[in-house]
Amino acid sequence: MNSRNGVRPKTVLTETTGPVEVDVPRDREGAFEPVIVKKRQRRLSGVDEMVLSLYAKGLTTGEISAHFAEIFGASVSEETVSRITDRVLEEMAAWQNRPLDQVYAAIFIDAIVVKIRDGQVANRPIYAAIGVSLEGEKDILGLWAGTGGEGAKSWMSVLTDIKKRGVKDTFFLVCDGLKGLPEVVTNVWPLTTVQTCIIHLIRNTFRLASKKDWDALKRDVKSIYTAPNTAAARAAFEELTERWGRKYGAIIRLWENAWQEFIPFLDYDVEIRRVICSTNAIESLNARYRRAVKARGHFPTEQAALKCLYLVTRSLDPTGAGKTRWAVR
Repeated sequence: MNSRNGVRPKTVLTETTGPVEVDVPRDREGAFEPVIVKKRQRRLSGVDEMVLSLYAKGLTTGEISAHFAEIFGASVSEETVSRITDRVLEEMAAWQNRPLDQVYAAIFIDAIVVKIRDGQVANRPIYAAIGVSLEGEKDILGLWAGTGGEGAKSWMSVLTDIKKRGVKDTFFLVCDGLKGLPEVVTNVWPLTTVQTCIIHLIRNTFRLASKKDWDALKRDVKSIYTAPNTAAARAAFEELTERWGRKYGAIIRLWENAWQEFIPFLDYDVEIRRVICSTNAIESLNARYRRAVKARGHFPTEQAALKCLYLVTRSLDPTGAGKTRWAVR
């Protein structure tokens, strides 16, 4: 066998994890030109960020190791990948406990469900919050792991933590209409206006109706949330009750129970209504979280789940400040 064929081992130094051994291919004519680890290069600078990016997209340590072997022909062990991802734990803790603005124009809150193997695989909520500053910038305030199902008591803990980090008040808190949440918000910030997400309210309305009635019901419901003021919205709701109350009493009760948290946005111009009438601002973030969670299936620990979601957050803002790449001005 020609000694120039095959591979030869080479050890390179990474920025944070020390020496990493890679296999460098050879060829008979000596024309091979390495791209990732160049000839005579002994220090590797881009591997860490590549590993963190792949982990944020939901790949496991084993899959990342296999990816490097398949694409680059480089030997990066699962233990090395784990050490690279663990490097962000201290950074994540600092981000989670950083001081926040004293006042936000609005705070949007929502939760996603992840599967965590704690003895057995179980669904666990991860709570997230986005604050819109007085300058119009959106800031991801933090991630919090809960136990059991999503509940108002857990949100009390989250909002209290946000308050302890310096948030004295927010003009609006936009949520999905979870029972008991308005009382929790009032206990933390008495002057805050709680706005129920209109999108969630409309979705729940159609879940309670037969498909054959959706078109007619859509017109009647739209006249409520597009009303010019509260009085007009109430009149439209009375018409909805008269037309559909006997057939869909559950829909009428749904709107009646949510009414006080539904109407606040009607006092504002259309531009402001669009910002505060739904949790879309945070649902686009949650869509990224869900993609990473779906790719992983389940996590061995709560810390592993938070680490993955933090890396998704970090990918939006590589400075680690937790800000999204888009802003509302």
